[in-house]
Amino acid sequence: MKLVIMIPCLNEETTLPLVLSKIPRTIEGIDSIKVLIIDDGSTDKTVEVAKNLGITEFVHHPKNRGLANSLRDGIQRGLELGADILVLTDGDNQYPQEKIPDLIQPILDGKADTVIGDRQVTTIEHFSPMKKFLQVFGTKVVNSLAGTDIPDSTSGFRAYSKESAIKLNLIGRFNFAAETTIQASNKRLAIVSIPIKTNPKTRESRLFKSSWEHVRKSTIAMLNSFTMYRPYTVFMTIGTILFISGAIPFVHYLYLVATQPDPFGAHHIQSLVIGAVLLNASFTTYALGIIANLIRINRSLIEDVLEVQKREIFKK
Repeated sequence: MKLVIMIPCLNEETTLPLVLSKIPRTIEGIDSIKVLIIDDGSTDKTVEVAKNLGITEFVHHPKNRGLANSLRDGIQRGLELGADILVLTDGDNQYPQEKIPDLIQPILDGKADTVIGDRQVTTIEHFSPMKKFLQVFGTKVVNSLAGTDIPDSTSGFRAYSKESAIKLNLIGRFNFAAETTIQASNKRLAIVSIPIKTNPKTRESRLFKSSWEHVRKSTIAMLNSFTMYRPYTVFMTIGTILFISGAIPFVHYLYLVATQPDPFGAHHIQSLVIGAVLLNASFTTYALGIIANLIRINRSLIEDVLEVQKREIFKK
């Protein structure tokens, strides 16, 4: 069994030595451990520091591409290196590297395809009350969309089996955590969680400039992922809301015709026009739902082809 530990880095020359020093050298059930540094456009001595510490495997991005792209390229390279299990951690020493054996154990036991480290965010001292609320709320939204019951779906401390890595196809550029969780659930991959304690903060997050930017981008990413796999749910819900809203003026007008001696009046025309527009929008939305579902089927077939190709490329 070969384990590849992926560490996305953006100017982590200060904290990377600490991260690497905490990574276990041997793990029961694992024959080989390889550390893969994903240099996401670092302008400091991150790569030089890593090489001096004995790292030989790198993925280089000439320019910063973000964590989602780093994970996608890291998985690709990890599979090329023959990984049976891939672990994602951070270069800022947020996560406890000594917990990697516990993180991968459910995969070794055959009980999980993906394992997520539960940071127990409500206990993290350096998280503000607002950040704790947003993390907990975001997890609830992801669980609702994915149909899962994960205590910390936004955690970036994760382990993937080779099977999971082959099946997952990252599309978005932001919030890989929500996207991969929704994908894994829809692909019927087994997801489990283990509790961890995060290390003290070493720097501010570089993923977003503010909590509200994080909320906005995360919401878009989650909706995109959910719409890709559940287009009928999205479009039919919107279409039904529009249909009911558009039907109300007509139902009201028919009621007046049946009950009032003089139901006609210019003021009803505006309501009926609005109702007609809403009904037209609802029918258009239903049609888009059908088209989106056909696209979903096509995407599913393409992913099946990609899976076959990956298995052929990365077979032992």
